[in-house]
Amino acid sequence: MAEIELIRRAGDYGNSPAMLSGGDTHSYADLIAASARVATTLLDGAEDLLEARIAFLIPGSFEYAAVQWGVWRAGGLAVPVSVSATEPELEHVLTDAEASVALAPRRLIERIEPLCRRSGIRLHTVEDVVQGVLEAEPGALPHIPPERRALILYTSGTTSKPKGVVTTHSNIEAQIRSLVEAWGWRSDDRIPLFLPLHHVHGIVNVLSCALWSGALVEIFQTFDMDSILQRVGEKAYTVFMAVPTIYVKLIHAFEAASPAQVGEWAEGFKNMRLMISGSAALPASIHNQWTELTGQKLLERYGMTEIGMGISNPLHGERRPGAVGQALPGVDVRLVSELGEVIEDDNEPGEIQIRGPNVFGEYWRKPDVTEESFVDRWFRTGDMAVMENGYYRILGRLSVDIIKSGGEKISALEIEDALRQHPAISECAVVGVEDDMWGEAVAAAVMTTAGSSLSLAELREWASDRLSNYKIPKKMKVVPDFPRNAMGKVMKPALKELFRLD
Repeated sequence: MAEIELIRRAGDYGNSPAMLSGGDTHSYADLIAASARVATTLLDGAEDLLEARIAFLIPGSFEYAAVQWGVWRAGGLAVPVSVSATEPELEHVLTDAEASVALAPRRLIERIEPLCRRSGIRLHTVEDVVQGVLEAEPGALPHIPPERRALILYTSGTTSKPKGVVTTHSNIEAQIRSLVEAWGWRSDDRIPLFLPLHHVHGIVNVLSCALWSGALVEIFQTFDMDSILQRVGEKAYTVFMAVPTIYVKLIHAFEAASPAQVGEWAEGFKNMRLMISGSAALPASIHNQWTELTGQKLLERYGMTEIGMGISNPLHGERRPGAVGQALPGVDVRLVSELGEVIEDDNEPGEIQIRGPNVFGEYWRKPDVTEESFVDRWFRTGDMAVMENGYYRILGRLSVDIIKSGGEKISALEIEDALRQHPAISECAVVGVEDDMWGEAVAAAVMTTAGSSLSLAELREWASDRLSNYKIPKKMKVVPDFPRNAMGKVMKPALKELFRLD
């Protein structure tokens, strides 16, 4: 029996601790045994699941890892589902993936049971499967070749329902190997995991890289800031990965804490060997503020569901605020102009295209979309960037963050970062709105900080003085009561409607 390399390596770590979950410590041997029980139950007497889709609605936990590995060891295609998914979202994923089996913990079973009943999907409770209640003795498990499809992650779009991104065991192994080399993963690393486990950030960057390396993962079902900061103060971690929003929340916690508490947390963060930010652009101001508070220079990187990670600032060397760095080991990166020409010069914007063993093979049941997403085996990411002195800097999504005004390509992200420097602005979003003269006019909506006031006239005067290096927004609004999540990329179409109300 040929074992999946990630799981084969786990056997080398034996009784070393693999996970802290729910107050319990689980060894690598525990994880291998539990995943074997899961695999045996899923096989239900069959020799191989042959890429049957197995969906699971499981919060971050030891049980999540056991089920994921169990699906893979049985020859299935794992389909993790967001625990915060709405009923229509659940239905879309389960029906689009054509899931044959679903798993959920007892406390979540009611959310998925009616849908499984209507769709004829076999449903198991996680507790019964992981504990081996349904099958006492694990049986023989199938040979799993590297090219076997392993995972479907659903990635959201602004114009259509989420698409299923299909990666093979070989793709996932390439993603892990690249990051282990680039970020220096070690068996004595300890990392908290509070990221969603239906995204590549949590699944590959944290969980899989750590378990590949023999490291210890302390898993939280959500971002429990008080508990995590307590553990940071205890110097429990050597590596930390989060999204920009988390770092903003941590900065706010520092600002509200006593000097003694701040000192304890700062020392805990300072002693970590690596801190990473990803999944969204990190404002340079937050990057610099975090360094001032903790002495840590955050490592920013670039990736997406379809490729895992493709570009990263270095572990050793300059970590440049506002830039995502250089191509990762084993990954080819290029910039391509709108005319399809490969860009060789600095400061010339182009679409990021990625090639390598890390890149996914297909969108599930969407051959036409898959074909349109590649050119000569290069994946078209839809993200614009420039090269500046050897480092890539992201300008934004072609469809969302690049504004074409007066013949110029303008990065909405750059203007947003500049606006956030105003002391009364807590968040902002810049969009392009239709304009007869300019094609698109640059428009900005800003949220004020608690207790602050900012008139439109004051904002315009400040912008004219401070944004001389940017395309000054032609239309601006101060919206103190605007919903916070409306400032995100997904809600930018709603912001365009806000400007049309004038």
